Amino acid sequence: MLKQRVITALILLAILLPALFYSGSSVPFAVLMLVFMAAGAWEWGHLNGFGQGGSLVLGAVCTAMCAGSWWAGWLDQSLTTVWLIAGALWVLGGVLMLRAGVAGWPHIPPAVRLVGGVLALWLSWMAVVQARNIGINYLMSVLVLVWVADVFAYFAGRTFGLKFTKNKLAPSISPGKSWEGVWGGMLGVIVLALVWSWADRHYGASVLSFYSVLQSRGLWFLLLAAVFMAAMSVVGDLVESLIKRSVGVKDSSGLLPGHGGVLDRIDALLPTLPLAMMLSSFVHP
Repeated sequence: MLKQRVITALILLAILLPALFYSGSSVPFAVLMLVFMAAGAWEWGHLNGFGQGGSLVLGAVCTAMCAGSWWAGWLDQSLTTVWLIAGALWVLGGVLMLRAGVAGWPHIPPAVRLVGGVLALWLSWMAVVQARNIGINYLMSVLVLVWVADVFAYFAGRTFGLKFTKNKLAPSISPGKSWEGVWGGMLGVIVLALVWSWADRHYGASVLSFYSVLQSRGLWFLLLAAVFMAAMSVVGDLVESLIKRSVGVKDSSGLLPGHGGVLDRIDALLPTLPLAMMLSSFVHP
């Protein structure tokens, strides 16, 4: 399993890094991300009981939405209202879904589930491409936030899990997660935000990171936003775990050997990418 995970990760990096750092334009990166989101929509179809044909149609719909917004020039617009609505829906929808738990998922109308999933993928695609258009430093600072939150949460959970609290975070959804892990992830993101914003100033970054953009509103805004983003990365992870547990599957698919599916890799990014654009728009509309 470990060998398979490493091989898959190396192949993905070999595809992703040239597209990410291509200096001519962001088009290769946008196309690659579109393929990933289409694959995620295909997986979403299967998670909602669609067969192969229906899932392919859902992937095609997601592709058309991304391509249509690209053609319409939306990627070059600020989209402040869009990010505000997307952020509100993620916060409210995430809280309501987690409160309802695994048993609540089947009670959501199928049409709402399908539309919600495709919209989440489409909005994340627009957010990640806009972030790349701003600059690699900005985009990487958002992506690394999710990875740091995950790594710090894992080690904090393994080291301090249930030593300060009596209850796990969401035992019926993800039994391995603890509140200590969440706090560890938040601490990791705060440290990351402070270090990255300092590095921007120290090295005179030509493109500001997400953290430096936030800090222009004050240190308090940066710290609150860092905690909020870390929390929402956990929400994204838990929401996907809830859905998989409800439909009785371990992974969203087997597209990425050793890693599961595309949705398994981007679950925490689905809320954090649009929310990063939302918070940035508060500073620079």
